[in-house]
Amino acid sequence: MVRFRDKVNPKMPKEIGFMREAGLVVAKIHQALREAAKPGMTTGELDQVCRDVIKAEGAKSNFLNYHGFPATVCISVNDEIVHGIPGSRKLEAGDLVKFDCGAYVNRENKQWHGDAAFSMIIGGEEAGSQTARELNEVTQTALYEVIRELAKGAQTLNAVGDTVEMVVAERAIDYGWEAGIVEEYVGHGIGNAMHEAPDVYNYSVRGKLMKLRPGQVFAIEPMLTAGDPDNSTDDDGWTVRTKDGSLACQWEHTVAIMPGGVWVLTALDGGAEILAPAGLKPVTLPGVVTD
Repeated sequence: MVRFRDKVNPKMPKEIGFMREAGLVVAKIHQALREAAKPGMTTGELDQVCRDVIKAEGAKSNFLNYHGFPATVCISVNDEIVHGIPGSRKLEAGDLVKFDCGAYVNRENKQWHGDAAFSMIIGGEEAGSQTARELNEVTQTALYEVIRELAKGAQTLNAVGDTVEMVVAERAIDYGWEAGIVEEYVGHGIGNAMHEAPDVYNYSVRGKLMKLRPGQVFAIEPMLTAGDPDNSTDDDGWTVRTKDGSLACQWEHTVAIMPGGVWVLTALDGGAEILAPAGLKPVTLPGVVTD
């Protein structure tokens, strides 16, 4: 979400284990939100769902009061890209909704964070427009293909932006329209704080970015639009939306670079379903909770 350019501090195996604990809390929040998000539910009621899971899991919200943000989850609807504030708005069938949230656990006198986002069409895929369905698919695919490339042994962080651009270009041929890549909001390192170094660009950049090594952990979060990616921030100081009113979409996972692969810390299965099409499996840690 914010930009950092310093070098990333790799995590020790035990520390990645702590982050997996936080990631599982986030995964359980997502599971609860998917089940609860139905036509007629208010975004404020869904924020309470998030709060309840965090409390039940004995964790803490890393979104609540972050720079003054007043909720535990960003809920952004249709043309809203990111940072939507939950409130009295009732969701309607066909809405394309982005849920972005996180949690942290305290271990050995330090915070260990997880951060992830998903998008869904309220009322089921059939309730949404063709554009909403295609935008959701291309954004999710972009994230998943990035994770697969990292698992295959990508050498530098350039793999993220290059892969997102490749997926967008391929889907443009399939769909007859090209998704816009939001450049102002990027992924980030994560660990003892929700946002750490480095920036994780969702688009190709000139020059060689940092070399990838085991122990690095990134929150990867492509944000795409069905029209022009130019955006503006509402008067509430948070909600970011497309200037042309086009739909927007976001998908995100916290991913640890492991020896010989990756571990998707914010997926209940550690990324098994994401990696399976590439013939890969998550690389986990012996003795560390995996689900």
